[in-house]
Parts: sequence; structure tokens; C-alpha cells
Amino acid sequence: MNGGGIRMKQKSQFSILMRNWISTVGLFLATCTFVTGTFLVIVDSHRHFSNPYIGILIYMVVPALLAGSLFLVVVGMLRSRRIMKRTGSIPPLPVIDLGNRATMRKMLLLWVVLSIFLLVSAVATYRTYHFTESVEFCGEVCHEVMQPEYTAFKNSPHANVTCAKCHIGPGADWFVKAKLSGLYQVYSVLFDKYHRPIETPVHNLRPAKQTCQTCHWPQKFFGAVLQTWNYSLADEENSPWNLKMLMHIGGGNPEHGKLNGIHWHMEGVNSIDYVATDEKRLVIPWVRTVDQDGHETIYRTEEESEAITDAEAASHPKRRMDCIDCHNRPTHQFKSPNECLDLAIFDGSIARSMPEIKYKAGELLAGDYATKDEALAAIEQGLRDDYGDHAGLEAAIQSVKTIYSNNMFPEMKVRWDQYPDHIGHKITPGCFRCHDGKHVSDSGKRIRKDCTICHTILSQGPQSGATLTADGLEFQHPEDIDGEWKEERCDTCHTGSP
Repeated sequence: MNGGGIRMKQKSQFSILMRNWISTVGLFLATCTFVTGTFLVIVDSHRHFSNPYIGILIYMVVPALLAGSLFLVVVGMLRSRRIMKRTGSIPPLPVIDLGNRATMRKMLLLWVVLSIFLLVSAVATYRTYHFTESVEFCGEVCHEVMQPEYTAFKNSPHANVTCAKCHIGPGADWFVKAKLSGLYQVYSVLFDKYHRPIETPVHNLRPAKQTCQTCHWPQKFFGAVLQTWNYSLADEENSPWNLKMLMHIGGGNPEHGKLNGIHWHMEGVNSIDYVATDEKRLVIPWVRTVDQDGHETIYRTEEESEAITDAEAASHPKRRMDCIDCHNRPTHQFKSPNECLDLAIFDGSIARSMPEIKYKAGELLAGDYATKDEALAAIEQGLRDDYGDHAGLEAAIQSVKTIYSNNMFPEMKVRWDQYPDHIGHKITPGCFRCHDGKHVSDSGKRIRKDCTICHTILSQGPQSGATLTADGLEFQHPEDIDGEWKEERCDTCHTGSP
């Protein structure tokens, strides 16, 4: 009798509260969603889906539907309880008798169901974490917004490094910060609040010491590296002009002596703080250095249009220089038309025999277009009009279209001049932001503008392989400009396109 009474009470407590259409619908949807989600998680675990939208379905839509369905069950039960309470017919809470076999069977069944649910939930949560860290999620979900960055990433030297390695790095704290920041990014995409192009630099990016330097070991930088540039002049013959130089990267372990070369700037070797007065960090009127011996030097620009007072410098935020102040485009590189055409002509993708192809293709690439389709059509038509009977026409059209597709994105207003690359100083201020000879200390010491600090020219001109003196060569400009290159910054004339 007692066992039967217990069964009746247990049945009435649950089943009576469930006897409403809201809870019934919720339970049905929850069951269907859980079974479907479990199946998809198992399939994805064994055979990964490459489509990011399937990942969104499995790890975001399905959990949301399951939570919503269970919420309906609870809402329906609470509604039934409220109605019963108003009529005075609310059933009593069940009495659990562990000595009753029927009760034990139900408890065992409940334990099995909950165990399966928790196991599947744990696996799904783990898979969700990895999905939201994947390159496909970062680059393909917000397709229009991230297409430029994703395309550049796939063509970059870091194409095998996942986005999260640099943008988040190890540890739970930055993971949480990134996900909270991502909520605003989702809002911006949904309500079309994002900038075109996406603004840089990224101010909340994790310090390079905690990301870049986990692979690039600063103490192992040393010596010099040979660099070769193969240019084509924008003349009738697309004349080759080659430049070889040793880049004095320097660096090394400060415990082994004084360091020099480009990596003298490394944090941990010498400390460099600066003030930038523009958003893109191109104008730097104030610099403070602390060398390995602890000597502090403050440099201020003599350029009247950029100079700031000490009070203004004190009010500006000061940035501690690290890797990305020079290597600011290590992955998302949008190359200029001239750089891409130089490479294409050098490797034969575009025939050097096509008269003025460097100049004409460069003009087409730098054109102002509303859409990618409009740009590709204009490129093809322009090249056909100029080289209709040339044997290399079709290859040139394909090559120039590829260059455009990989580097210019008119819908997002993205191209090379929107994202200046601080490595070098040809088409952006780069090194000359500080090394312009106009930053001077109170004692009269200047930040030098001296080519030999960073590189030694080994050969230059129409033919490579010239024999060197021990001191290297003085730079020779391909065109006779009466030594103006010694006075003016390179980017005054060189813009990256004809």
C-alpha cells in the first residue's frame, strides 16, 4: 500500500504539472534537439565539418534551442503550479523511498539520463570552445567584414598559425577578455556599426611579449640577413633594377655584451617609450630611451608642424615599443600594386616584353572602383585594349586579377594605403617616424638618419652581382633626382602605385 501510495504521489507530482501544452511542446522540442545535436557532435568529432555555418548550427544554434525548449518546460510547469495553487489542488512533493524498487528504478533511469546529458554537454562545450577559436570561425562567419583580413592571412607567412594564437594567446583571462570584446563585434556586424575599413591599430591587442615571443626567441636574434629586391621600372621596357643588401638585424643576449642593429629596439634590451599624436602612430614627436646602462634620453622633434610641448607630451598616453611597432603587419598584409607587379614580372607571371605593363597594370590596380566585380572587369578590358594581340595577354590578365583579389577590397574600402606597413620606409614613413634626423635631445644628440645603421648595400642597378667593397655602396636612385633622396622621405614620391 505504502509503495503504491508513493508511486501515485510521484506520478501526480510530475505528470500533473506536465499536463499542459507549453511543457509538452518544450519537452518534444528538447528531445528532438538533444538527439539531433548529439548526432551532429559525434559526426563532427569524427569527420570535421569545414563549413563554419554548420559549426554555428551545432555549437550555437542547437544549444540555444535546447535551452529554450527546457525553458518552455519549466514555464509550463510553473504556470500549471500557479493555476493549481489558485484552485487549492496543488499536489504534494514526492516522498522518495530508496527502499522501494520502483523508486530505485526511476532514480537509476534519471541518473542515466542526466549522466548522458552531462557527458554530451561536456563534449559539446569542449568542441564549442575549439570551434570559436578556429580560423574558419574567425575568418568565414562574418564573411563580408573579415574577408580582407582572412584573405591576407591565408597568403601570409603566418598562414599556419591560428588567429587565437596572436589575438588571444594562452590563459583564461585573455580568453574571457576576447569573448567579451567579441560581443560588441557581433553587435557591430548585426547592426552594421563597423568601420570600413576596420580601424587599426588594435588597441586592446595582447602585448607581443606574450604572443610573438613565444615562437620568435629574441635572445637568438643576431648578425645580418641577406635581402634581395627585384624591381621593374615603370618605363617602356619594364627595365629590371636589382638591389641586394645586408640587413643588420643585430639583437642577441644582453648578458653577452652591448647590442646593436635593428633589434637594439627590443623591449628587455633597451626601453623605448614614445608619444604618437595620430591614430595610426605615424607622427611621433616625442621619444624616450633608456639604454642597457640605465641612461635616459628624451628626443623631441624639430618639425614645427609636429612638435608638442613637454606638458602636451605628459598629457598624452605613452606606448612602450615592442615588436608590432615595426612588424605591425605580420599577417594581414595588403601589398601595393608596385610590389605585387615587381614579383609577377620577375617570376614570369607577367611578360616583361609587354610595353609599359608595370605602369599600365599599376594604374588599373590603383583605380577607384565601387565593387570587386567592377574592378576585375575594368582590369580585363583595360589590358585587352592595350595588349590585344600580345602572346602574354591572358596570363597577364589572370595575374593582375589575382593581385587585385588578394589585396584590394573596395566594398570594405581596404587597400595597401589604408594600412601602412612600418617595416622599411619606401611607401610609408616607417623607420623615418623617428629616424628622420630631426629628433634631438637637450644635449644635442640626434636620432640618426643614416642608411648604414640598418643595412649595407651589396649590389644595385640593372644587373645584380656587383663586387663589393668592405664598406658597401652608397644608395643609387634609379632615376637622377639630384640627390633629393638624401633630404626627402621616400614616401614623399613613392606611394605604392604609378
